[in-house]
Amino acid sequence: MPSTSALNTECDPSGLASPAPGGDQLLQQRLELVEDLWETVLRSECPPEQAERLLQMKQLSAPLASEPQSSASDAVVQLIREMDLVEAIAAARAFSLYFQLVNILEQRIEEDSYLASISRSADQPDRIDPFAPPLASQTEPATFQELFERLRRLNVPPAQLEALLQNLDIRLVFTAHPTEIVRHTVRHKQRRVATLLQQLQGSTEVSKGDQASLRQQLEEEIRLWWRTDELHQFKPSVLDEVDYALHYFQQVLFDAMPQLRRRISSALQQSYPDVRLPPSAFCTFGSWVGSDRDGNPSVTPEITWRTACYQRQLMLDRYVSAVQDLRDQLSISMQWSQVSAPLLESLEMDRLRFPEIYEERAARYRLEPYRLKLSYMLERLRLTQQRNQQLSDAGWRTPPEGLIPCPTEAAAGNSAEALHYDSVAEFRSDLELIRNSLVSTELTCEPLDTLLTQVHIFGFSLASLDIRQESTRHSDALDELTRYLRLPTAYGEMDEAARVQWLLSEMQTRRPLIPPAVEWSSTTAETIAVFRMLHRLQEEFGSRICRTYVISMSHTVSDLLEVLLLAKEAGLVDPAAHHADLLVVPLFETVEDLQRAPEVMGQLFENPLYIQLLPRVGEQAQPLQELMLGYSDSNKDSGFLSSNWEIHQAQIALQDLASRHGVALRLFHGRGGSVGRGGGPAYQAILAQPSGTLQGRIKITEQGEVLASKYSLPELALYNLETVSTAVVQNSLVTNQLDATPSWNELMARLASRSRSHYRALVHDNPDLVAFFQQVTPIEEISKLQISSRPARRKSGAKDLSSLRAIPWVFGWTQSRFLLPSWFGVGTALAEEVSSDPEQLELLRRLHQRWPFFRMLISKVEMTLSKVDLDLAHHYVSSLGRADHREAFERIYATIAAEHDLTRQLVLEITGQDRLLDGDPALQLSVDLRNRTIVPLGFLQVALLRRLRDQNRQPPMSEAPNTDPDGRTYSRSELLRGALLTINGIAAGMRNTG
Repeated sequence: MPSTSALNTECDPSGLASPAPGGDQLLQQRLELVEDLWETVLRSECPPEQAERLLQMKQLSAPLASEPQSSASDAVVQLIREMDLVEAIAAARAFSLYFQLVNILEQRIEEDSYLASISRSADQPDRIDPFAPPLASQTEPATFQELFERLRRLNVPPAQLEALLQNLDIRLVFTAHPTEIVRHTVRHKQRRVATLLQQLQGSTEVSKGDQASLRQQLEEEIRLWWRTDELHQFKPSVLDEVDYALHYFQQVLFDAMPQLRRRISSALQQSYPDVRLPPSAFCTFGSWVGSDRDGNPSVTPEITWRTACYQRQLMLDRYVSAVQDLRDQLSISMQWSQVSAPLLESLEMDRLRFPEIYEERAARYRLEPYRLKLSYMLERLRLTQQRNQQLSDAGWRTPPEGLIPCPTEAAAGNSAEALHYDSVAEFRSDLELIRNSLVSTELTCEPLDTLLTQVHIFGFSLASLDIRQESTRHSDALDELTRYLRLPTAYGEMDEAARVQWLLSEMQTRRPLIPPAVEWSSTTAETIAVFRMLHRLQEEFGSRICRTYVISMSHTVSDLLEVLLLAKEAGLVDPAAHHADLLVVPLFETVEDLQRAPEVMGQLFENPLYIQLLPRVGEQAQPLQELMLGYSDSNKDSGFLSSNWEIHQAQIALQDLASRHGVALRLFHGRGGSVGRGGGPAYQAILAQPSGTLQGRIKITEQGEVLASKYSLPELALYNLETVSTAVVQNSLVTNQLDATPSWNELMARLASRSRSHYRALVHDNPDLVAFFQQVTPIEEISKLQISSRPARRKSGAKDLSSLRAIPWVFGWTQSRFLLPSWFGVGTALAEEVSSDPEQLELLRRLHQRWPFFRMLISKVEMTLSKVDLDLAHHYVSSLGRADHREAFERIYATIAAEHDLTRQLVLEITGQDRLLDGDPALQLSVDLRNRTIVPLGFLQVALLRRLRDQNRQPPMSEAPNTDPDGRTYSRSELLRGALLTINGIAAGMRNTG
């Protein structure tokens, strides 16, 4: 495929491909329409003088090459000084609108690009680029068709490919954070605009009259958008976040997944016709929304229970609609077609279960057995919906026998056999009964096959809920418990060896550990309740609804055993029967924890009791261990380069360990949207994983901020799903030994160590860095955005770096255009290596050409550097830093600027380019466009933050207007609103929050 597209920025890990003409050319062509629409809306919605100033600001943000940037910036600052607050807010909204229109435009270009690549592949199925790099070194995304054809030409045996596909296990886990900054209401406006743009630009056959009509509709839709408030009116609840995340399943993914299966089927038919398709559920979904309770007190057991009920309700609604459509379609008469005996037998059983349905429908469908069967199925689905609503209303503490039977079930005598679908397996069995009957008479029904695929993938649960909790919550609960029981030594006073011994001993006893009817502290009561709720959840919904429990900040063996013991007390684990309904997943986050992970897991793998409790996978029934690797906190702890290297090394060591113990490993990558939190193009990131560590299994977080850019349009969603799948297959089959090259590993170890030292010297050891971050970035204002149910800090009231979450840490640096977490320390490490031996530069260039891991590192740093604006960043420092910190802040800025220049120089020397992103003109154009146009928003933000903070430093007072040095009066809430609007706009322009 051609070069990566314009959308391949920090927040979009999809890495889509440019169409044949080049994404840069298409962007330039289509940008004229978007800018014309933007200007038209401003002129119609703003007073004439205000509109002219806004357009002048836009023009000044893209100066001619001969005009000095500094003079244009000075002119922008002067315009801002002349604005009152109303006009400043209008400017922030105008530029935010502009960037969101450009985002929509780029998404449409990528969707067109994907469709064009599919069309070219269909027209020339055997065409392979003779100049394409070896598959082991390929970095451009590949479709199923391209990958399978290249694997065939490499003589990959069909049996080897089939073995991998049969065990393919790809899991994408949606999260509520990084915080989604765009309102749900505005997303609807954006989709409408995107649809109209596609209709206007997507076809050359649109008549002039239709073009004028579409253009008019676009203007009206954007004007409606302009008059809609971009800011959330209230802090969203957890269930609001659940609704937002599940929207993508409703609108796109439910229909996209069967198409994904059809595409892999078509591609296999062309290159490997004898290879069996992977299971329908080779790619499934999980969610943390409504179940991630780490640091979020709003996620209670009741919320998780209601989330599960909500998810099931969505699926039942979809299945009711699909079965109704099938009933309309399957009008087959027994007079003209045979029907299988099992189907006829099931109809007789259904007649006994549902006599009222038989009386109502038998006359009408007497000779149409499929319609009659589907009528019975609709009644069972309806009863399942009623029961689900009862479960949601009653809550998790109500036992099954406490639920009132549905009227139909009560009339049937409330027999032992429930009339509703007790599990998705029963529903799937009914569908397969119909399909088998059709197949036996040489008929097929694509909508039925599509529905069966959806049932295999989504079940009744839609997405599996992963529980996540911080490790000390479990140890604190056990400490309180042991003190209540008056054990000789309380749990909190035991050392690690004593803890492990006590935990293993308690797990093998049959007596209960937790006494009933004890009033525990609120946190301990909540911890115990979560496990009891999980047991009730699995009892009602099946284990699929929640199979994993993630322990954040995992450090030791006891961290995992604590969860297993609490799960045993709730009935989720039975050591005597060697059975567990919950997989405990340690999350190793800091560099020290990543380095210690093999030792921790080694102790567990050597314990027979622990191994017996792991689930079994594959034909050899291997025990499966899932491990999560944290990108965000390791980066905040040690910097970008060190974090990535430690994660890379940990994967190799953990896979070697698992192989020695006969354990199958599924690595769970906690990647964020931004590069500073592990983001970047997913295809390249997967290919950069160490060879031999995937083996067809991977689990990846899909962060809230990238959901819209990856899943809001059907073809974009399909492309992301397809390229993630092909990358996993490619990495698993086409191995290289580059990760095992001793000299390269030694080089990376030196670079990581030097980078970490330089990063920590600034971030952790400089006493003025926390004040610098708080004053010269909008971090405090970010915490006031009503965009997340989760607090910005782990500990309320704490202002230190350790308490700050990685998301706002990255968000603040991005807003002020430093983007420091994504590159700082890399330049010093590279420079020291080259200065010690100039010939090392050639080695670094060779690594960039040949080693996917190193190429991915440099490409992420290059892209991030291209978005840094040190002139604008210095404006934040000089304008927002307090006078008593001025000298210290200037020293910090000088350190950052020097590191930036050094990193940029070394990256260009390694890539052999004259300018950042020369190798990707489409991305370069997109970043240049955003870098120029975002400048006014930065100056606006600084001006508003300065006024707001000047007022905040005054003694407490009412919301009455205050007078600023320019003689204008604003209330604090008005100034805060203006500042928050600039945060919205910059996030849209940078395509990144945290």
